[in-house]
Amino acid sequence: MILDGTTEKFPEDDALVLIRLALAEDVRTGDVTSEWTIPAFQIQTAKLIAKEAGVVAGLPVIALVFKELKADVKITLFKKDGDVVVKGDLIAELTGATQSLLTGERTLLNFIQQLSGVASIANQFATVLQSGKTKVLDTRKTIPGFRTLQKYAVRVGGGSNHRMGLFDMVLVKDNHIAACGGVLNALDVVRSHNKTGLRVEIEVENLADLQRLLNKGVDVIMLDNMDNVTMQKAVQMVRESGDTHVKLEASGNMNLERAAEIADFGIDFISVGALTHSVKALDISMRIQ
Repeated sequence: MILDGTTEKFPEDDALVLIRLALAEDVRTGDVTSEWTIPAFQIQTAKLIAKEAGVVAGLPVIALVFKELKADVKITLFKKDGDVVVKGDLIAELTGATQSLLTGERTLLNFIQQLSGVASIANQFATVLQSGKTKVLDTRKTIPGFRTLQKYAVRVGGGSNHRMGLFDMVLVKDNHIAACGGVLNALDVVRSHNKTGLRVEIEVENLADLQRLLNKGVDVIMLDNMDNVTMQKAVQMVRESGDTHVKLEASGNMNLERAAEIADFGIDFISVGALTHSVKALDISMRIQ
C-alpha cells in the first residue's frame, strides 16, 4: 500500500506480459495489409502527436512493442511520462521499417492512450485538491491484468496508490462487518490474525461507528458515502479524540466538483474508482511522414 511517498518506476515485466497478449490477438500470423501494400525495405518516420490536452503515461511501451516485434526502430522521445501535453504537441518520433511501424501502431497506442487517460484524470483530481492536505487514491476497480500499469499511471498523474490487492492490506468493509457482528468485533478478529503487521483500514457508514474505532489503533477509517456536513463532523471528532494515529479516507460519489468542495476539510484521502474503471483514453495519433 502506497499512501505516503510514491515511485514512478514503470512495471516493465507486467507490461511485457500484456504486450505479448495484445500482439498475439492482433497480429497472429501476420499483418497482411501492411505486408501486401508496403515494400519490406521501405523506411519511414512516424510521429506520435497529442490530439488533446492531458498527461502522458506509458511511453516505455513503445520500445517494448518493437522489441517483441523484433523490429529495428529508432525512438526519439520529446516528452516523458508525467509531462503535460496540449493539442498538437509532438510526443515522439519513430523511424524504421514502415511495415513494423504500422504493425505495432495499434498496440502501442492502445496502451499509451489508456494509461495517459488514467494519468490525466488523476492529475485533475490532484490539482483540485492541492489547496489542502487531501490526496487522491485509486482503488481495485481496474482493468483485469492492467492493475500495476494503471496504478503506475495514477502515480505519474500526481495521485497515490491504495492497496495493490487483497493481500497487502486489511480493508474491512460493510459485508465483513456484518459477518463479524460489528466494527469492534471485526477489529478484534483482524488483530488476532494480523501477525505480520499489515495496515488496517475499516469502513464506517455513520459517526457512531467512527467513535467506536477512535484510539483503537486503526490505521485508516473509511467514511463511506457520507455527505459533506457529516465528513466535517468526522474530522472534528478525530481532532477532539486526540487520536493522532488514524487517517480518514472518504469514498463514494467522488467527482472533481465534490473533491474541490472537500479539499480543505482535513480529510487525508479520497478514493476514486473512476481513476481506472471508466477512464477516457487520451486521444493520441500516429502519423507516417
